[in-house]
Amino acid sequence: MIRYALLGCIQGLTEFLPVSSSGHLVLAERILGLDPPGVFLEAMLHWGTLAAILIVFRRDLLTLLRSLRGRGRIEDRKDVGFLIAASVPIVVVALAFRGPIEAAFSSILGVGIALCVTAAFLLVGHAWHRRERRPTVRFVDALAIGLAQAVSVFPGVSRSGATISTGAARGLTHAGAARFSFLLAIPALFGAGMLHLYDALQTPSAVDWPGVALGTACAFLVGWAALRLVLRLVRRQRLWLFAVYCSAVGIATIVGSQCG
Repeated sequence: MIRYALLGCIQGLTEFLPVSSSGHLVLAERILGLDPPGVFLEAMLHWGTLAAILIVFRRDLLTLLRSLRGRGRIEDRKDVGFLIAASVPIVVVALAFRGPIEAAFSSILGVGIALCVTAAFLLVGHAWHRRERRPTVRFVDALAIGLAQAVSVFPGVSRSGATISTGAARGLTHAGAARFSFLLAIPALFGAGMLHLYDALQTPSAVDWPGVALGTACAFLVGWAALRLVLRLVRRQRLWLFAVYCSAVGIATIVGSQCG
């Protein structure tokens, strides 16, 4: 049961902090000797963190849903369209490059390099923060953020770090970039969960339901706390601090992979 709780906590903490959940799961498997979560558990861990977003951003989601019924602002309806457009790149990349993506999960060197890429995203997003500050997303912004999210399918590249930093570099306020980033995570996490669930159904095996429930609950609770923390750090423009962490872990991972 400890394994399930630990995997859930790692997923919940690193899904929203800009440090890459997939990269840390790979490192945890190698360093701590944890067994891989397995496709069914991985699906449920994704949905545990998805539930955290749905709760934290419930008001934004209700506003967007009302706009589709003709009761909201045109800007909200545009946001729905932009979210759909921004979701296309990750679907294309995930389906077209599934083989290389799965292979990347066995490369410690690749994870180390990708963590350094995350650090670069965070530093660039912070360095350009004094440019034009817009609270609303434009189509080109959505496309750029969607492309950044597509890159994050590779372990070590943080989805939140890449998307929020790209939005900030495009001229969005940090709060606006974070809002769009986490709303964009909803279809991404749901789709990832569905993909893993499909894989689980192709190779049925016994499921430890109490363990899965514990892991999912940990992913939700820790994810909720981590998401609230990230939003506070975004308001204070402190996400760049995680660039130091990602650089240190990335470099240590690269060195360790070569020494091993």
